[in-house]
Amino acid sequence: MIHFRNVSLIYPNSDTTVFENVSFDIGEGEFALLIGSTGIGKSSALKLMNGLIPHHTGGILSGDIEVAGNSTRAVKPGELAHLIGIVGQNPKNGFVTDIVEEEIAFALEALALPQDVMRKRVEEVLDLMALTALRGRSVGTLSGGQAQRVAIASALVLEPKIILLDEPTSALDPIAADEVLSTLHRIVHDLGITVIMAEHRIERVLQFIDQIIYINAQGEVIVGDPAEIMKISNIAPPVVEAARALGLSEIPLTIRQARKVFPRVGQRVSPGVESGFGSDSKDVPSLTCSIEIKKLSLSYGDDLIIRELNLEIFPGQITAIMGRNGVGKSTLLRAIAGIISPGEGNIKVLGSGPEQISPEVRRSSIGFIPQNPSDLFYNESVNLECTSADQDSDLSPGETKRALENLLGEKDLGEIISRHPRDLSEGQKLLLAIAITSASVPRILILDEPTRGLDYQSKTLLIEILKGFASDGVTVLLASHDVELVAELATRVLFLADGELVSDGSTREVLTASLPFAPQMTKIYPESRWLTVREVLEGVIHR
Repeated sequence: MIHFRNVSLIYPNSDTTVFENVSFDIGEGEFALLIGSTGIGKSSALKLMNGLIPHHTGGILSGDIEVAGNSTRAVKPGELAHLIGIVGQNPKNGFVTDIVEEEIAFALEALALPQDVMRKRVEEVLDLMALTALRGRSVGTLSGGQAQRVAIASALVLEPKIILLDEPTSALDPIAADEVLSTLHRIVHDLGITVIMAEHRIERVLQFIDQIIYINAQGEVIVGDPAEIMKISNIAPPVVEAARALGLSEIPLTIRQARKVFPRVGQRVSPGVESGFGSDSKDVPSLTCSIEIKKLSLSYGDDLIIRELNLEIFPGQITAIMGRNGVGKSTLLRAIAGIISPGEGNIKVLGSGPEQISPEVRRSSIGFIPQNPSDLFYNESVNLECTSADQDSDLSPGETKRALENLLGEKDLGEIISRHPRDLSEGQKLLLAIAITSASVPRILILDEPTRGLDYQSKTLLIEILKGFASDGVTVLLASHDVELVAELATRVLFLADGELVSDGSTREVLTASLPFAPQMTKIYPESRWLTVREVLEGVIHR
C-alpha cells in the first residue's frame, strides 16, 4: 500500500538529513504505529506519505514514495485526497463549519457528490463513529475525544484507503483515548483501511496495533511487529521498561500479558512509604498557601463547568489536576493565571487577586504554559525567542538558551536554533515554551498538558526539572491526562468531575482508587498499590 524506496529528506538551513536512504513497506489493512524521539521526523514521515512534502512544505527529497500505485512526486496531495485521509494533532483547528453533521459532509459537498450519496455516507459514518447523538452539536462544544472522532469521521466519509493520524490521543483522557483507539481498531478490521499513527504514549496503543515503524536516533527506519521492536527500541512504555529491568525473557506488551509473566508478590506499601500530599501540608499552620480559591464558579460559554470550588495550594507542592475532557481543567488554570476573570468567587495568588498583580510581577512570578505552546511565540527564530525571553525577564544573556539546551541537548538545539518556532515539532515547541517560562524561575509554574509531543526521555528530564523547582519552593500546578507522568511527578492530585472537586489527596491515594486513571504498574500489582517502575523494581528485588 505504501512503499518508501531509498528516501532521503533534508530541510533548508539544516546540516543533517531527517531521513537518509530509507526503505520500507506498509501493507494494506495494517494498523501501524510510528514511534521515535521528539523531533526525530515522525510528522515529516506522515507528510511524506500524503505528499505534503515536498509539494507544500519545502525540503529536498530524493528517492521515491509510492502510495496505492501513485508516486507522490507525480501526484499532488489534492489528487490523493480520495486515497488518504489525515487527522492532525489539533483536530478543532481543522474544522471549517459550526455543526458536527455539516463538518462531516463538507468534503463531500466540495466534491459536488449527489445529495443521496452524501446522505448515505454521512449516516454510515455517524453510526460507525458513534456520533449520531452529536450530529446537531456545535463543534466548539465538543470534548477532546468527541472532536477527535468527528475529525476521523470527516476523513472516513471520503472512503479513503489510508488514514494518517498525528498524536491522536495526546489531548485525550484515558477513557476517551481508549474509545478513539478502539474505533480505529474496528475500522482496520471491519473496513480493511490502513491506519498509520504517530504517538508518544505507547502504553495506550500497543494492544491495538499490528506493526511498528521505528525511527531510531540515527534516522534509520525499522519496521516490525510490536514484540520485535520493543526488544530493541530505546523508546518503551513502563510495562516494557519494567520487564527489561527484571530480566524477563518474554517482553509483555499489555497489562494482561504482564500479569502472567511478572513475578507475583504480596507486599503492600507501608504508611511510611506513602508519597505525596496526603493531609500533611494541610496540617502545617505556618505554611502560607500560594493559591487560595473560595467558592469559585467558572463558565465556558453558556455552560457552568465549575461550581463553588474551594481549594488551597501550597509552595513546594506539585499538584496535578485530572478528569475527563471538558470538565474545566484548562479553564481553571487560566483563571488562576489571571488570563480570564472568575465568574463568581475569589482567587488569591501570592496573597493577591490575579487582576491586582501588575503585568511585570505576573511575568516574573507566574509562569503559564498553555496547551498550544505556539501562543507564546512571536519572533522569527528560536534564537530570537530565547534572546527576547532573557530581555523580558531581566536575565543574563543566554540564560534561556542554556535552559533550552538542558532540555534538548547541544546537538538538537543546534538543529533548531535558526528555525522558525512554528516550524518545530509539537514536542520541540513545548520544550521551547518550558525553557522560556522556567528560565526566570517563577514562584508559581502552571502547565496545561505539558507532555503533549514529548517522548519518554524528554518526559523524564521534564520530571527532574519540575521536581527541582518544587524543592526550591516553587508551586507547580499542572493539568494532565498523562497518568504515567502524574504517577512519577505529582505529590497531590485533584480530580474534577461534573463541576466539582470529587477527589483531593496524595497521588497514590487518588490514582490507585481509579481504574481508568491508574498507571500501568498499579494495574499489574493492584494489591501492592505501586505506581511506578522504580517502586516495582524495589518491591520485587527486595521482597
